[in-house]
Amino acid sequence: MICNQDTYRLKVLLPIIVLLFEVFNVLAQPAPAADENIPYLVTFGANSSTSWGDDDFCQVFFCLIPENEHRPVYLRIYDPDTGGDLDEVKGTFDTQVKFSVYGGKGCWSDEDAQAIDPKGNFKSGQLMATKTFDNSEEYDKQWYTLGPFNPFEGEYVEKFKGRIIKVIAQGISGDDGNLYRYFLSSSPTSNREVEGGNIFTYEYTFRLANNTNHISQIYPFIDDRTISIEVSNFDWDRDGLIRLISVSKNGVICDVSAENNWIKREFPIISDEKNTTMEIQFIKNQKSLVRNNNVAVVVKNQYGETLPFFVVPIGGVPVYTPKIKMQSIN
Repeated sequence: MICNQDTYRLKVLLPIIVLLFEVFNVLAQPAPAADENIPYLVTFGANSSTSWGDDDFCQVFFCLIPENEHRPVYLRIYDPDTGGDLDEVKGTFDTQVKFSVYGGKGCWSDEDAQAIDPKGNFKSGQLMATKTFDNSEEYDKQWYTLGPFNPFEGEYVEKFKGRIIKVIAQGISGDDGNLYRYFLSSSPTSNREVEGGNIFTYEYTFRLANNTNHISQIYPFIDDRTISIEVSNFDWDRDGLIRLISVSKNGVICDVSAENNWIKREFPIISDEKNTTMEIQFIKNQKSLVRNNNVAVVVKNQYGETLPFFVVPIGGVPVYTPKIKMQSIN
């Protein structure tokens, strides 16, 4: 028998439990992920100036679906329009951005698909869905769902033990910035994670928060073939520090770009860092606020191959482990 006091506790706790479930469900598998502390992805219209922080007006992401997943999946896009409070206007909103999903052989494995420039056969694979958005208020601060997609329509990749579909956001016209988010979902109407799934990209273009105390981070995976990496950033506007953290690097400082330029720096990779995730932190200038700062980041290995940024870090967030040498005292 439940007494009145127990009934009261249930009434108080139940809404809290439901709220916690919804919060963790929403944060389960988005891009950007909650741990990255990145407000939005950003893609500008085709007629934009690169000085606004997007070097090519195109962004390619890949959705990894585990091989044991047989249910349909959906790609949900938050605020896909270019208009309203979230997006970045130049004059008046006149921008169209097309979102396209590809599957099938070559959608990931074609070398142009993994390149940082939208050239050649970067739209490789089989087109499965596409939708172009303008400044219509219908999708402002709303979710739009592409799909369903049969996981077997994706390209199977042995090293990932799963199938991959590709989503391309490309500015078609206009000169405004489209700020948006993705969610790989098992539901067409809500954000429900695909268990074991992940989302990754080879060039990360995103917006930083308008907060001088803000720190964002992204997570490149360093495979066992890598002996050195080249970290490049575009249009950082010298907005503070960019630093690396790994199991053996504790806040190594990167060179930072200014307005509308790329800058790069090479770092050695030791054996302990192979097959681990590295963290790249973006620490805003605490003395002077750079508003609406958009930045693009790329990491390459010694062969010039791009390395992937996973929104769910492979192996977890890196923890620096110092090497302490013991010395006997006579």
